[in-house]
Amino acid sequence: MVWESDLCRVVMVGDPDYPGFCRIILHRHMREMTDLPPKERMQFMSVLFAVESAVRTLYQPDKINLASLGNMTPHVHWHLIPRWRDDRHFPNSVWTKPQRQNSPCRPFVDGQQLGNQIIAAMRTR
Repeated sequence: MVWESDLCRVVMVGDPDYPGFCRIILHRHMREMTDLPPKERMQFMSVLFAVESAVRTLYQPDKINLASLGNMTPHVHWHLIPRWRDDRHFPNSVWTKPQRQNSPCRPFVDGQQLGNQIIAAMRTR
């Protein structure tokens, strides 16, 4: 876990092909975003945007993919996936068949650095 509030937490997925891949997970069980009260929806999205800002700053990806599926895990959580034009799956989803054998090496950023950058991004919101 790299960051936590009373509402949610941010965890790094640890996928070597997608450094910076995070999940933003609501603490209590809710199936859909619209099940949350409006104020909490706004707070949750503010965290999501702060994580996106932090990942963009630290990893410099070409694109950020955001996904809230919940088909296998019907609990409010978002996937935030940094993407590069030369990553294994680009331009397709990371959950599809790879387009290339390997991804180039990406910068290593530990969880503490990411957590600190999320805190900095939250201050500007």
